[in-house]
Amino acid sequence: MRNSSWDDLTHMIKGEKLRYQPVGFIIDSPWIPGWYGISTVDYYTSDDLWVKSNLKAAKTFPEAWFMPGFWSEYGMCTEPSAFGSRMIFLENGLPHAEKILKGIEMADSLPQPNVKTDGLLPFMISRLRNNEKHIRQADHQIRFAIARGPMNIASFLMGTTEFMMALAMDSEGSHKLLGKITGFICDWLYWQKECFPSIDGVLILDDIMGFIGEAEFAEFAVPYFKKIFDCTGATVRFLHNDADGIITAKNLNNLNVNMFNFSFNHSLQEIRQLTGPDVILVGNVPPRDVLAGGAPAQVEIAVEKAFGEIDRHERIIWSAGGGMPPDVKNENIQAFINSVKKNS
Repeated sequence: MRNSSWDDLTHMIKGEKLRYQPVGFIIDSPWIPGWYGISTVDYYTSDDLWVKSNLKAAKTFPEAWFMPGFWSEYGMCTEPSAFGSRMIFLENGLPHAEKILKGIEMADSLPQPNVKTDGLLPFMISRLRNNEKHIRQADHQIRFAIARGPMNIASFLMGTTEFMMALAMDSEGSHKLLGKITGFICDWLYWQKECFPSIDGVLILDDIMGFIGEAEFAEFAVPYFKKIFDCTGATVRFLHNDADGIITAKNLNNLNVNMFNFSFNHSLQEIRQLTGPDVILVGNVPPRDVLAGGAPAQVEIAVEKAFGEIDRHERIIWSAGGGMPPDVKNENIQAFINSVKKNS
């Protein structure tokens, strides 16, 4: 993130009011390569193209906060690669990782990854090290340690349906798997922070937590996510879940989360009532149908609607109800920024 944006974000975390309404977007490989005009594979394999495309996004929209900023990632292959998943890379599509667990009973046999050496993780750290000088020269710093959440990773390793069945039918095996993955995530966050002391934020992305009920959430989500958000002592503790977010929103304090990006299917007011006044909300325009698929006028209307759905506009980063999807054009991003200014 740009240094001034990070400073303003930490002021918001402390409860201070900004003199403007911030606009921010989660950006990564679903959007950046196509927007920049390169293949997804080139984006992943070229440090030069990776940093140039991220720098161009920041320069093109200087008023927007791009979060987490300079995200070193390989799509959904990132964390499963450390466990040994076979990775499938497509020239102009997002990669995917093949399942490696045939059942929850195999959780004990799953290796505990070494985050310094295993899978794609060393390449991610190397990419940041190789480009840290360029990032700093542009008045940005590496601010976030990032990982997908334990349920999300579990669904990659054994399949979403299979994992959901395991939660319902094998509590002991599910705890073993989630405990092992949580230990890996904490190790990975620690290592990122050790490599880059400028990190004082954590971003965890997990949609699978939005598909379970309250009892399952209390048993299988709260203890593991809390451990993850506690482990580094980060000032900014950012959770992305753009599946159903009602149960998640009720439990953000239990998870030690202070910043939440959620589904556009929930209004800002609805989520605010559940989270209380202190959590920073990140949303809430439909990403695919409006931000990517709509005209600039539709984007402006959607932003205006979001403003009208909540009584107070403090502690909000105006954004999409999810990450930046593919095919979002410059004119729609600018329309978003302009509409936030108009409604402020």
